[in-house]
Amino acid sequence: MNVYFVSLGCDKNLVDSEDMLGILDAGGYTVTDDEDNADIIIVNTCCFIEDAKKESINTILEMADKRKNGPCRALIVTGCMAQRYRKEIMEEIPEVDAIVGTMSYDRITEAIDRCLRGEKVTLMQDINRTVKPVHRRMLATGGHFAYLKIAEGCDKHCTYCVIPSVRGRYRSFPMDELVEEARDLAGRGVRELILIAQETTLYGTDLYGRKCLHDLIHQIAQIGEIRWIRVMYCYPEEIYPELVECMKTEPKFCHYLDLPIQHADDDILKRMARKTSREDIERIVRNLREQIPDICLRTTLITGFPGETEENHRELVDFVRKMKFDRLGVFTYSQEEGTPAAAMPDQIDEDTRERRRDEIMKLQQRISADREEEQVGRVLTVMVEGREAESDRDDGEDVYVCRTYADAPDVDGYLFLETGETLYSGDFVQVRVTGANEYDLIGELYEAGEPGDPDEVRAE
Repeated sequence: MNVYFVSLGCDKNLVDSEDMLGILDAGGYTVTDDEDNADIIIVNTCCFIEDAKKESINTILEMADKRKNGPCRALIVTGCMAQRYRKEIMEEIPEVDAIVGTMSYDRITEAIDRCLRGEKVTLMQDINRTVKPVHRRMLATGGHFAYLKIAEGCDKHCTYCVIPSVRGRYRSFPMDELVEEARDLAGRGVRELILIAQETTLYGTDLYGRKCLHDLIHQIAQIGEIRWIRVMYCYPEEIYPELVECMKTEPKFCHYLDLPIQHADDDILKRMARKTSREDIERIVRNLREQIPDICLRTTLITGFPGETEENHRELVDFVRKMKFDRLGVFTYSQEEGTPAAAMPDQIDEDTRERRRDEIMKLQQRISADREEEQVGRVLTVMVEGREAESDRDDGEDVYVCRTYADAPDVDGYLFLETGETLYSGDFVQVRVTGANEYDLIGELYEAGEPGDPDEVRAE
């Protein structure tokens, strides 16, 4: 049978999708990219913020039309929205045949079998259950990089966030299993591993009684085929000395950290139930930059949180201007039912939230342009993502899309490399940066011994 699969939301959800695809492949199903001729349609949903919910709902409705009017015999909804709104989905979208919760996705073939027998199916297990399918994941990232989910759930309970209610408490996956999975991925051509979780920096505290993300990184670094190790979602207050030392001394550990800060005004941070103050954040950032001068720091912010005054917003703008993050994204606050923040007084209107977001993004655009311009003339090692479509160039050169150590896939920029050499996805080459714009770089292949070589070549 042909299965059409839609994966929405974050990279952590993508890993669940890859696990399900692996289970389906082992069960003899064929994955197709033709939604009009699929026997089974599966939508793995997200509900983190309002925009994600809308995308999930619209996708389900689009697939419901295929279920009603096409050859599709079963429409299955999985993931966070399925977990959170299972009753509403079943009642309001009758074309949906099955709901599979966040911690039940290893039962996806059971859901299909029961649907084909004419049942309406809801599979919901304890959200604190740990799911680790035995079947090999089917990678959806192209094969040269992959995500390694090292933990599930979250214990932070930020007042705006639904994740603990749909993903459960924090659970680390055993280190030996993760290292074995990393070896398997490396054997399949993966050269960059991106470590993810709702909170990566707490890895090991529940299993081993201490933070041991650095130990995991050291073990993965022993795998010869792995060239880059990148870490996302590091809460700033949980960054610890051994992790910083690991980044300084382990050549494969990219000098890149994603720090979800969310705000910088102390009053708003308290209302969010965040564990840091502005002073804490600035101290942590200063220390990271002093210890690792070429570190790339990425963060995310929220504008329009309940009770955010113009003064609070100006504090955030001042913080962004002062800290000059290399990478920064901004979300407008999303009032999620069932969260403490949703019931707070002084909710901010949408126009104000968006105006404040746009102001910060315009400021960050200027900061980012200056940061990118600083790279011109430097030589960097880049990973080739792929080649741009055929162009009308008559000089025999192609344009390749690449990433530097400072660019995580899908969320950061690219380096565009013009060369007549033939390159392939997953290749690592050295490039001299020749130009820059707000978010991307332009470069040419670097050959050692060229006139004007820089004194220092950054390998990572």
